[in-house]
Amino acid sequence: MKVIVLGAGVVGTATAYFLARRGFEVEVIERQPGAALETSFGNGGVIHASEVEPWSQPGMPIKILKWLGKENAPLLVRYGALPKMWRWGLKFIANCTAENFRRNTLANLRLALHSLDVLQQIRAQTGIEYDLRTQGVLKIYTDPQSLKAGIATAKFLSGSGLTFAEADVAECVRRVPALKATESTLAGGIYFPRDEVGDCHKFTTGLAQRCAELGVTFHYGTTVQGLERGGGGVTSVVTSRGALRADKFVVALGSFTPLVLRRLGISVPIYPVKGVTITVPAQAWPERPPIPVIDDGRIFGLVPLGERMRVSGSAEVAGYDTTPSPARCQAIVNNVISVFPDFARCVDPATAKYWAGVRPVTPSGTPILGRSPLANLFIAAGHGHLGWTMGCGSGEVVAAMVAGDPPAIDVAGFALDDH
Repeated sequence: MKVIVLGAGVVGTATAYFLARRGFEVEVIERQPGAALETSFGNGGVIHASEVEPWSQPGMPIKILKWLGKENAPLLVRYGALPKMWRWGLKFIANCTAENFRRNTLANLRLALHSLDVLQQIRAQTGIEYDLRTQGVLKIYTDPQSLKAGIATAKFLSGSGLTFAEADVAECVRRVPALKATESTLAGGIYFPRDEVGDCHKFTTGLAQRCAELGVTFHYGTTVQGLERGGGGVTSVVTSRGALRADKFVVALGSFTPLVLRRLGISVPIYPVKGVTITVPAQAWPERPPIPVIDDGRIFGLVPLGERMRVSGSAEVAGYDTTPSPARCQAIVNNVISVFPDFARCVDPATAKYWAGVRPVTPSGTPILGRSPLANLFIAAGHGHLGWTMGCGSGEVVAAMVAGDPPAIDVAGFALDDH
């Protein structure tokens, strides 16, 4: 049986890998010249079950309104985007209740923990090298009340498998000595030992190579133009290089998934949210943090990736534009320097790499995994800021669904009808 996967990001490539291991004939269509060259290319780099809370949470609509027009806002909605996203926005607001937030967070945690296990299995099977670090993640706080709330959330999630340890200021500095410069501003932190770090692009490229060894065919530089229907399902995918037929199809096109499926009359509530990262050589800062640091108040992540440091911490609703905003990039850099003054040594305009990609965000903050209204068409998209965290597990789950087998985890909350 032949399956065509649309998209060679981490989710699509992982899906292809597990389909091939199940014995399917698999082809992957990707418009870029290689795997993981869009949203999977320059993401934050952390595989973190500790950050599974959706953006749709109590109080968020008011915050977004207050942040309108502010270039340094953590989540900036451009005025021009508002008319195009009102339906999605209403669903987002509906998900900002305490009950929905709790349900969606637990669903994300379930998938994230499964995905971490699956990633470790793939690592053992393939030996892919991707700047892996397994020393955990430290989240720091400057506000005692925010720290208290963070600990309460971690304790709640620990009942469903999250592992954490409270860290006083001294412990934060012990784990990350570079915090010594600003320890007087800290209230404490939370350490998450199971979180990992890795370069998503390197991993996905390596996994695509393993897929090819398993017989998967990749059609790079090939644009999806549409899907053709017939007999109650999809018969072929029309591409810039002609039509390709298959028995089943998986759409894993991230933020572009709704644009392809709307032509079939299938509405998918995914909206693009731009994120930026700044990647710099790390050699100029020998005392740099050995593990990722997530700053709760300033909302940035500082992540060691091999001999590089990567900074993330921006969300901007501006359609499909992927141009890094200089003002927003500088705001993130300034936030990092306010905590780690020596980071300034690494930021050289000649070597710093500024990147932006669009995260595929659903109103619930949970991904869409499973069958579409058409029997042989499946969706694997909508992972928001958790694509790297959930990618491998999502691929394994969707491959099981395509095969008609029960998934390894409870998939309640991930169906298209749940969104």
